[in-house]
Amino acid sequence: MKVPPRAIPFWSDEEVEASLHDTIAHLNQRRVLAYPTETVYGFGGGADYESVRNLVALKSRPRGKPFLLLIAGVDMLARLDLHMTPAASALAARFWPGPLTLVLPGGDKRVPPELRGPEGGVAVRWTSHVALGRLIRAYGDPITSTSANRPGKPPADSAATILRDWWDAVARDRLRVLDGGTLRQSQPSTVVDCMGARPRVIRPGAISSETLRLAAPTLVPIA
Repeated sequence: MKVPPRAIPFWSDEEVEASLHDTIAHLNQRRVLAYPTETVYGFGGGADYESVRNLVALKSRPRGKPFLLLIAGVDMLARLDLHMTPAASALAARFWPGPLTLVLPGGDKRVPPELRGPEGGVAVRWTSHVALGRLIRAYGDPITSTSANRPGKPPADSAATILRDWWDAVARDRLRVLDGGTLRQSQPSTVVDCMGARPRVIRPGAISSETLRLAAPTLVPIA
């Protein structure tokens, strides 16, 4: 008799610690992971080419919509040859970890094209979700991130929703689901393009332009 697919408890310190070994093994097999974040549940995996291709296939992601990277420390940027501009450094020093996504230059020949946006940069956020940050630090490298949802449906706020909508992928072990409980709705991260001479808001979110200017006075708000 087959055991029905289930989510892996990922709430208490003990649950997080118990999940690390098998979750990291899953990532090392270039498979997709579903996990809680500060806002909604996300899908992701390693930042290597094979892992990204598997994520694209699972999500049926259209071209031109890049994934972002989640990190658990700025030291992880060097592994992909991503560069912190002076403005990005100032913003990160004040607002990371937290709901701020920075679009950074670099990563040539190190970052799959699916992670690079139309402006040529790579979107990165240092997650403030404690359990997820612990996993990323244990994994030792950034992981990719995109919302966990079918096309046309809202992002999942619970592991139960993912099990319902992605039952076959979980049953076939293409997708491992970490259950961090039901998440409360919250604003998305603010996205700032740090590719040019002046940082520029390209998506408003949890941190206002006025607040961001405390760290980057030349910041250009969204039109």
